[in-house]
Amino acid sequence: MKPDILLKLYNTETREMEDVRAHGADGRLRMYTCGPTIYNFAHIGNFRTYVFEDLLRRSLKFFGFDLVQAMNLTDVDDKTITGATAKKMPLKEFVEPYRVAFFEDLETLNIEKVEFYPAATDYIDEMIEMIEKLMENGSAYRSPNGSIYFSIRSFSSYGRLSHLKLDELKANASGDNEADEYDKDNISDFVLWKAHDPERDGKIFWESPFGPGRPGWHIECSAMAMKLLGESVDIHCGGVDNMFPHHENEIAQSECCSGTHFVHHWVHVEHLLVDHKKMSKSLGNFYTLRDLLNRGYTGREVRYLLLSTHYRTQLNFTIQGLDAARASLERIEALVIRLHAIEETGESPPALTELMKTADHAFKEALAHDINSSAALAALFDLVRDLNVLADTGTLTRTGAERALHLLEKWDAVLGVLPLESKELEIPQELQEMLEKRERARKEKNFQVSDEMRQEISDRGYLIEDTPQGARLKKR
Repeated sequence: MKPDILLKLYNTETREMEDVRAHGADGRLRMYTCGPTIYNFAHIGNFRTYVFEDLLRRSLKFFGFDLVQAMNLTDVDDKTITGATAKKMPLKEFVEPYRVAFFEDLETLNIEKVEFYPAATDYIDEMIEMIEKLMENGSAYRSPNGSIYFSIRSFSSYGRLSHLKLDELKANASGDNEADEYDKDNISDFVLWKAHDPERDGKIFWESPFGPGRPGWHIECSAMAMKLLGESVDIHCGGVDNMFPHHENEIAQSECCSGTHFVHHWVHVEHLLVDHKKMSKSLGNFYTLRDLLNRGYTGREVRYLLLSTHYRTQLNFTIQGLDAARASLERIEALVIRLHAIEETGESPPALTELMKTADHAFKEALAHDINSSAALAALFDLVRDLNVLADTGTLTRTGAERALHLLEKWDAVLGVLPLESKELEIPQELQEMLEKRERARKEKNFQVSDEMRQEISDRGYLIEDTPQGARLKKR
């Protein structure tokens, strides 16, 4: 399906804004996103990337793309094996609680399910097949310790993603955590297959033509992406910390194996800081999603804050920022409640048609230019302000309110964060009766009863808001 509007994304490899397009003959856009290593609960830095990837997915669909996406689950690497061996558990048994928790967190943050969630351990055969091809064509070699390494000298354009020069790479830049770098032909070569080390890996290993062992981290994504999406991927996403060496290594091993351009569009999400510092347990500023839920915040509030800053700008995460996100969502919710309450009949005012057209254009333009979520939210709040002005003057009719609600629903198909559900709009009948009792008491100048009702309403988590149409309740 042809998109309604050209969507441009910044391509990390070319350092330019480029049109997004599907390169396959079937017209389907193929996207691969780096998922979690399931050795612990994912933290909010991880979820900044996952929430953006969800926003990108929703935006692609919003602009008319037919999309297939894969997000890997890394269940075999140094961290998962260390955890499993320390607890003397089978690898699958060790990672399962964290796999389940990850999907629970996705649901809490209203992140859409993608088409494929491949687990690395289910694609060992594909990894071995890739490594065999790389050895056959001279791109990989066996080291004295029995491990298989990729030779970066065999790939002349190595460094093109991160714009690093081969002679500037330092020892262990490969990210392998290999203790004996002298087993490599080059200090920056990276491991494809780690020979089994009982002290390090316990009883966790797979048989292969190279001997018992396990795959290196980098080969996993290439094997899964190429198996599920084909040798060439339209968009590959991940955190900026994965650009080098992980994504650089993916390019090298994939293209040496297939002879085909691996990724057409690289998209990277900037770091999340907490109180302007790198998140760290030692600093006491490390948060999982569950930590924030235990503090009384909602998944919606966390998602809103993670969306509020453009993905290529560092996001400074603070508790005050979560409070501000709560206030912003309450402002939107108050408008939605107000729109549902409008009962005046008649045609929509001409001003409504114009402002909705302007707002929708601004929203689309923001998304079409590198998924500018902060600009899209600005367009949203311009609309909230303008609709409140129309409601204040009494010129907004039921028909107009329904049109406005429909537009908000359309936008929320992308944002996934607006409080539009009817269950959040229902004011308990008991509170409505308290409000009516308070209004009668005010007219009768019975201020004691009026104050008692106001306090009772406040204690139940609602505020009384006076409008030209009379008093109404809204959630705090």
